[in-house]
Amino acid sequence: MSDHVVVVGGGPGGYEAALVAAQLGAQVTVVDTDGVGGSAVLTDCVPSKTLIATAELMTDVEGANELGVMIGADGVRVDLARVNARVKALAHAQSEDIARRLQKEGVRVLQARGRLDGPARVVAGDETLEADAVLVATGASPRTLPTAQPDGERILTWEQVYDLDEVPSSLIVVGSGVTGAEFASGYLALGIPVTLVSSRDRVLPGEDADAAGVLEEVLTRRGMTVLSRSRMESVTRSGDLVTVTLTDGRVVEGSHCILALGSVPNTADLGLDQAGVEVTDGGFVNVDRVSRTSARGVYAAGDCTGVLMLASVAAMQGRIAMWHFLGDAVTPLDLKKVSSNVFTAPEIATVGWSQQAIDAGEVEAEAVTLPLSGNARAKMQGVHDGFVKLFCRPGTGIIVGGVVVGPRASELIHPVSIAVAESLTADQLAQAFTVYPSMSGSVAEAARRLHHFRA
Repeated sequence: MSDHVVVVGGGPGGYEAALVAAQLGAQVTVVDTDGVGGSAVLTDCVPSKTLIATAELMTDVEGANELGVMIGADGVRVDLARVNARVKALAHAQSEDIARRLQKEGVRVLQARGRLDGPARVVAGDETLEADAVLVATGASPRTLPTAQPDGERILTWEQVYDLDEVPSSLIVVGSGVTGAEFASGYLALGIPVTLVSSRDRVLPGEDADAAGVLEEVLTRRGMTVLSRSRMESVTRSGDLVTVTLTDGRVVEGSHCILALGSVPNTADLGLDQAGVEVTDGGFVNVDRVSRTSARGVYAAGDCTGVLMLASVAAMQGRIAMWHFLGDAVTPLDLKKVSSNVFTAPEIATVGWSQQAIDAGEVEAEAVTLPLSGNARAKMQGVHDGFVKLFCRPGTGIIVGGVVVGPRASELIHPVSIAVAESLTADQLAQAFTVYPSMSGSVAEAARRLHHFRA
């Protein structure tokens, strides 16, 4: 009789684990409450990047005159209600696609709230499921504060913005991490005046400092107000006016406010304690590099683990868990091979070791930075901002990391990601043919500049 795997949560960590387990011959049940795909598909990655796709078009239109395309005196107008209707339709369609794939592979999807009753049993509504292995993949939710409570109308979390049917006359974004920066950049491109409240000294404090500097310069040049070292104390609403009060007494007023204050794991009341699953003080599930928790037979994946809140990492954690449990070949999760992207304008993509780690002496590496402004294709497309930065080990020349800032950086990082994953040298990366003219040519050129003559 085949093993029975019960997956609690239908996001990327959950559904990808279910597909792997089914492929390896297990009987699989996914217990899910909100819809297959989880927040990544329904309220986070897919919706936000769909919105940003419209913003990217607006950014391109903004530079059309330079390319000889003349826009009329009235400019271009955004119908936000229509944009949001498209966002929600695409998210729903993607969720349905995943559900059909699960059904095709023989995975049972049970719509209910799952709760562990010991390490080998899951209670799902009126049904009790005996399991040989359980994967917890319940995700996370937007963090709020007692002094900053969303009302779903003018004070919003990032999950609530898609119900807007009117264009905000002025928007305040509280939080300058990835989520805050993406929404601030996106709505600015839609023609909305944006004020970004950042408690740190710069936008994107967790990203490459050079990349964050380019982004902040571009955003301010396009009209965004960035309030650095400004900590929010409270957010209140009076009619159509939203007021953000800062800890130093200053106030910022707008028609709408987006709270981008981080995430909290969805791990409360899951029966984790009774199952012997250890969690951190913040409620995140402790896992090792093959997704095991402290309870035998219980795995966890995705944002509820707090390992690295990316859909790609969640999916890989889920796959690794099933490969490990079902005895397939498995490679433990290596965060130094994870590529990530900030979907601002310009985009910021990174992989491997960071400049900060190199500067701190955590790894020895040489670096080269090549501005995109010298790239022929960039000139043709009117791209002035951005760069390619590569890191390689001295002596061996092995690529250990990189940063790309520019349009579609999420695509341009891929050859660097392959180089990091496969321990390719700068010479090997440089000697692969690129199309001329192309943005990717700058990746090869940066690699060529890391070449050391060897007689």
